[in-house]
Amino acid sequence: MLAAVRSATVFGVEGRPVTVEVHVATGLPSFQIVGLPDEACRESRDRVRAAVLSSGLQWPSCRVTVNLAPSGQRKGGSGLDLPIAVGFLAAHGQVPVAALEGLGFVGELGLDGSMRPVPGIAPMVAAMQPCRPVVPVPGFREAQGVVGDGVRVAGCLRELVDALAGEAPWPEPPDTELFEDEPPLPDLADVRGQATARLALEVAAAGGHHLLLVGSPGSGKTMLAMRLPGLLPPLDADTSLATTMVHSAAGVRLPAGGLVRRAPFRAPHHSSSMVSLVG
Repeated sequence: MLAAVRSATVFGVEGRPVTVEVHVATGLPSFQIVGLPDEACRESRDRVRAAVLSSGLQWPSCRVTVNLAPSGQRKGGSGLDLPIAVGFLAAHGQVPVAALEGLGFVGELGLDGSMRPVPGIAPMVAAMQPCRPVVPVPGFREAQGVVGDGVRVAGCLRELVDALAGEAPWPEPPDTELFEDEPPLPDLADVRGQATARLALEVAAAGGHHLLLVGSPGSGKTMLAMRLPGLLPPLDADTSLATTMVHSAAGVRLPAGGLVRRAPFRAPHHSSSMVSLVG
């Protein structure tokens, strides 16, 4: 049998949709992944097989071929573990193929069948639209920040299979109110003196201007710069989403609510070269 599952992968900081096609046939037992997978993706063969068996599901002696379409596009990461496993179970008849309609899957599988988050869930979920995303529980905030309501979660492969087969309800997503709030930003009111520099910060923040602080070591340049984000307004919707995708692809922990709504602050070392800054 043949089953197709919607998923996505990350290219740079952007998500690209991927269709995972799984074909199960009789013949010498084998498990082959084609479609330009990287090393982490090729290693999913062992993770998927162990996760399926650890979940109490069947892995018969058969020939399994997985195609990652479009075949001419390189795919990477372990986020395709979950769609490969779901596609195999659907092709083997352990999950109804009709239950996969309108759903997209992203997640890494542990050898015990647990579902783990991967970097880049936000851009991958955006690339899978209009499919309804199914992600590991720890990735709920990122997915919800991109698509809002409608995100489905599961803690392990067995839990997901039972929900797809209609044998159990879908697990409830975690309460976002339980997540930690963002820490407060440094306040410009903490700075004593530096009237001219404070005025420059206020003018730059109000007008959206660039600002260059020059002074001797220890004069307070970094301290003042750290307080600039506290003067800036929240990011607009488009900028917030783009910033969130960059943070997600880099594996940076996202704030409560899933979206980066504050202007990020970065302080590279003064000895950093141009190559280390821009790549």
